[in-house]
Amino acid sequence: MASISVPGAIAGQPARSKANYLNASSGFLSWAFTLDHKRIGVMYLVGIFTAFLLGGLFALLVRTELLTPGPTITTHDWYNRFFTLHGAIMVFIVIIPGIPAALGNFALPIMIGAKDVAFPRLNLASFYMWVIGTLFAISTLAFGAVDTGWTFYTPYSTKYAFNGMIPVVAGAFILGFSSIFTGLNFIVTIHKLRAPGMGWFGLPLFLWSLYATALVQILATPVLGITLLLLLVERTLGVGFFNPELGGDPVLFQHFFWFYSHPAVYIMILPAMGVMSELISVFSHKHIFGYKFIAFSSVAIALLGFLVWGHHMFVSGQSNLVGMIFSAITFTIAVPSAIKVFNWLATMYKGSISLNSPMLYALSFMWIFGIGGLTGLFLGTMATDVHLHDTYFVVAHFHYVMAGTIFVLFGGIHYWWPKMTGKMFNEPLARLSCLLLFVGFNVTFFTQFMMGSHGMPRRYYNYPAQFQMYHQISSAGSYIMGLGVILMVGYLLHSLARGRKAPDNPWGGATFEWRTSSPPPVENFHEQPVVDDLYDYEKLFWDEQAGGYVRREVPDGAARPAH
Repeated sequence: MASISVPGAIAGQPARSKANYLNASSGFLSWAFTLDHKRIGVMYLVGIFTAFLLGGLFALLVRTELLTPGPTITTHDWYNRFFTLHGAIMVFIVIIPGIPAALGNFALPIMIGAKDVAFPRLNLASFYMWVIGTLFAISTLAFGAVDTGWTFYTPYSTKYAFNGMIPVVAGAFILGFSSIFTGLNFIVTIHKLRAPGMGWFGLPLFLWSLYATALVQILATPVLGITLLLLLVERTLGVGFFNPELGGDPVLFQHFFWFYSHPAVYIMILPAMGVMSELISVFSHKHIFGYKFIAFSSVAIALLGFLVWGHHMFVSGQSNLVGMIFSAITFTIAVPSAIKVFNWLATMYKGSISLNSPMLYALSFMWIFGIGGLTGLFLGTMATDVHLHDTYFVVAHFHYVMAGTIFVLFGGIHYWWPKMTGKMFNEPLARLSCLLLFVGFNVTFFTQFMMGSHGMPRRYYNYPAQFQMYHQISSAGSYIMGLGVILMVGYLLHSLARGRKAPDNPWGGATFEWRTSSPPPVENFHEQPVVDDLYDYEKLFWDEQAGGYVRREVPDGAARPAH
């Protein structure tokens, strides 16, 4: 494809048309019916971030209610509904689709040199399924909401819960189809649309993680879908599957639910680990260490994730032998996770590290995920899990693992924001926002480790006075996080209106998306990029005039300019 000459083009960069995917067409319908993966990714991002703000609002309401024992701002019934909606929104609507659907949709085709995903119409259908599922889930507020917690445990959810149970479960069912279709699209795209010459070990590691995630999405999500369908049938028609009064078995529901929901943990974590590999390498300006080990560890985590669901059920009455087997398998999954962390650290070693905001989010994740992983050892051990089960220790561990992926989502948003929007954000404010989130997160949830180990049960509306100080410190941390999020929304929106024009490559990345314009053209590239080592930074140099990095060939034996 020939490049187009533009007067006044920046030296060191090819002359290009000013047309891009954002301004190629305008109007509501051009977005509503778009088949462009980049626009669909942006629409996912806006929707998911909006849902994140709603889920975060419910979290703040929960933490405010817990400032004092007994009633503070609401009744116990609405407190139960707040934490149920917080959990359901964050898990099913925000974290599971967050990185794959938003960042993956935007970046995947560009990173393999393709014009779009394999099935653009299916991609748009997946987005609207996410929208419909989200509306169903949120509409539960109009029906009195639900108070079962995000796990929808039976027989409580089929016998006692409110009328809002049907829309929220139907919403989760529809969201599952969106997830399956996205995973199917990504697998076919990676198989069939890679640039000529790009082999499996030439893929960016983010795409290895998306591929492993897609396998889990396709294989595990149908189990949840069938389980939720059975729940709806039992609730509406009275057919007994899980309710003992109808001849059902409530433990069967737990087996079905966790057979999906533990692999779902890796649907959330694996894409975050893929983004981490990109951020650590780019901002260390150093070739990724142990490429194949990181790639295979993604697949290993995806496969082992199917074998550990029983560690959620140590106190459900399963035999000690089964518990020991699930405990042993649970420990093995730490191996591929540790391989990734080791390789990230080895990549940073002797690297030229730039502490830009995406890197700060990546470093925050390493700290948070490290604590989340290590505290998981106590919950994977049967003897200690019995003591800690259903306490705030579990809440803290869960958030150190799951919310850690939110930090990577934020890191990825800041990393690809210039490419998505063509605008740079205020970097000092971005660093301050990251600091607020990091401090607030640890104040909120590290306190809960101590509270839980002293026996404070989770989800309780009332509590003994001895836990009030812990709750107040935890709530103060949540307010600090709220300030960090508000600040982030402010400077990102400001950048859209008044941000500096983004260069093609502001961070020094070597993958394909940094070889096209910011924002990219509709067809993604003006010229088909040449496949080479996507983690080789030797040809990238800082260009003051361009305000970013440019690629130059260095003749053999010539001195290499400093960055």
